[in-house]
Amino acid sequence: MPLWKIAFRSIQFRLLSSILTAFSMSLGVALIVTVIVIHSVLSDSFNKSAQGYDLIISGKGSPLDVVLSTVFYLRPPVGNVPESYLKMFTRGQYSHIVEEAIPITIGHYFRGAAIIGAPPEFFTKLKYMGNRSYSFADGENIKDNDVFTAVVGLRASQRTGLKVGDTFKPEAAQQADFGEEHKPFKVVGILNHTGTPNDNAIFVNLDGFYDMHEDPEENAHEKENKVYSAILLMTKQNAVRPEGTAINPNSSDFNPSAALNERAYVNIDAMKLPDVLDKTTDVQAVSPISEIAKLLSSVIGNIQMVLIFLAVLIVIVAGIGMMVSIYNSMSERRQEIAIMRALGARRLTVMTIILLESILLSLGGGVLGLFFGHLLIGGMSPWISEYTGIIVRSWNFQWMEIILIPGLVILASVVGFLPAAVAYKQDVATSLAP
Repeated sequence: MPLWKIAFRSIQFRLLSSILTAFSMSLGVALIVTVIVIHSVLSDSFNKSAQGYDLIISGKGSPLDVVLSTVFYLRPPVGNVPESYLKMFTRGQYSHIVEEAIPITIGHYFRGAAIIGAPPEFFTKLKYMGNRSYSFADGENIKDNDVFTAVVGLRASQRTGLKVGDTFKPEAAQQADFGEEHKPFKVVGILNHTGTPNDNAIFVNLDGFYDMHEDPEENAHEKENKVYSAILLMTKQNAVRPEGTAINPNSSDFNPSAALNERAYVNIDAMKLPDVLDKTTDVQAVSPISEIAKLLSSVIGNIQMVLIFLAVLIVIVAGIGMMVSIYNSMSERRQEIAIMRALGARRLTVMTIILLESILLSLGGGVLGLFFGHLLIGGMSPWISEYTGIIVRSWNFQWMEIILIPGLVILASVVGFLPAAVAYKQDVATSLAP
């Protein structure tokens, strides 16, 4: 009979104790699997939330606050960006290094959903989650010829009850503005699920955002002094400098706010734009990917490591419990081992059987833990989707899970060595004595 079958029969003989030992180990494995998968999916989604653009042009302030405001819509805007900068990026001094420049405004809410002013190009020029294009579950994009149109993210539609054809009035974002009246917007489209913060937002026509106030004088003032919360830039990979006058940003007389000249450009490449803007203007260029990576590594990454450390401790404690269980069973199996030796089994064979028993228990707990972990992920998926808009499925798998199997084999070999050594040294004559 193969040695692993002998070890398996021994596990069956102590079935209750074996099940409890394997179950305790499976809890630690399940927690490790859950943390690894959920963290990986969330990190991937956060990293790809802003991959449709390379830089965010905003007022001076904390770069992290800029990302939390512009990408995740969790903070108020960090200052304002005058319209003159949009012209610089689209047909002025920096246009040779910019592929697309999309202005947005952030402010106002409706039933808890953030309202974002954006042009139709937001959904036609930008991508999400790598290289995916926006699509609509119902309706169509914001209309250029109708400024009071809106597109609603899928989660925002579910939470607010808005659907195509409905109208709504934005609510003030600041306490001081409560009570002011706004013109209604008509919903013309519902976005398909994207797994990004856009699922939780409402997008209105950018011009309509400035025209929403009932007071004509206030609308006229905002149009005359138009500012944006941010400008989203897609930079060119290999920018070709146009013919014309090259402006040196390091010269003492450099003035980025000078009159626009389509044949004048700043002699820099896209990589240097953040540094030039920071030193010479009252705005800044923030890389959302860099800031999100810093956030994930400094905060969320540390939380992940703490949870994995606790899960590993659970597995180690379960392994020690398994060692104690097998060791305590040695006295009960003293005659069984002696009979095996008397029938010709070598010391190494007996030792191998004990080690195989430990390994089988660990692998059984590991497989059970993988199953429980993915079951737990499926159970938590609705909750995660509710609060983040990101869908985590029970069948999401990460390559790091594969490492758990050899890790459990090593742990089982270590904790099984002591009882195996006891079996190895056991004297046949003494053990067979009544």
